Amino acid sequence: MGTEPGRGEPRRRSLRMMLSSAGRRVSLLRSFRESAAALDVDLTIFASDLTPEWSPACVEADRAVGAPPADSAEFIPAMLDICEREHIGLIVPTIDTELVAYSEARDRFSALGCHVAVSDGALVRMARDKLATARFLASAGLPSPRTFSVEEVLSGEADLPLLAKPRHGSSSRGIMMVHDREQLRTLEEREPYILQELLHGREFTVNVYFDRDGQMHCAIAHERLRVRAGEVEKGVTLRDPALLDLAWQLGGALGGASGALCFQARMDADGRPSIFEINARFGGGYPLVHRAGAHFTRWLLEERLGLTRTAHDRWQDNVLMLRFDDAVFL
Repeated sequence: MGTEPGRGEPRRRSLRMMLSSAGRRVSLLRSFRESAAALDVDLTIFASDLTPEWSPACVEADRAVGAPPADSAEFIPAMLDICEREHIGLIVPTIDTELVAYSEARDRFSALGCHVAVSDGALVRMARDKLATARFLASAGLPSPRTFSVEEVLSGEADLPLLAKPRHGSSSRGIMMVHDREQLRTLEEREPYILQELLHGREFTVNVYFDRDGQMHCAIAHERLRVRAGEVEKGVTLRDPALLDLAWQLGGALGGASGALCFQARMDADGRPSIFEINARFGGGYPLVHRAGAHFTRWLLEERLGLTRTAHDRWQDNVLMLRFDDAVFL
């Protein structure tokens, strides 16, 4: 939308974006709206989901569309069709299962004039595989828990007990302590697992932002004071030098990073952090990041629209988030 030609006023910039697999990401959607208003951008938000009528974010969006399962062969062709038909200029993926597909199809979306806010395929595949993540961290010399494949543990290369995690899992699904090898064999029948030494201490998420050129601009940490279903329920931002130094080291080691990423870490009693997971997407605790002044959503809009870039690392320390449930009614 804009003013009529010839009236001497500049046309207002506009953008149609897609929040993909939107689910319950209402706060993320609202953050984009807030950022667009601050930039005086006319933003139309589409939201996709497998069952959009059951998605609060789809209800909150300007337009909602159905999409095939993110791990199906029909997913990318369907999203390409929607983006071409609706003139979508920006896609923001939100769940792990769609990241690889989007990263491999970025050029196909770009040919339609649509930018997908996702990192390179190699980085996304590494972050989706906990064993590959552990090996990447070890090769980069970054502190992380000792990690083993099931085969290594069954062959006696590591002592139990160890923490077992689905190799491609998320949201704390399926995590448990394994005390004997027979228990491990039973787990492996369900899906691939990895095993790690159990870390102790305070748990943190660090959200990091990269521009399209792979330059890191911001690292903002928050302590996960209470977690529910793998997502932070109570958290507080913290400028801890050791933790943030680790974030910038990781940023220097990652190749092909773009947009919003986050990692999980634990800090021992001596203040030494260790990374145990990387997520190549917006973290579930992004509303706290946004409130503290690290406006990743604004920075993505600035890049997509060719506006002056304002990404920075001047976020507010000691901002406390106390989350609560809400609902939409139809």
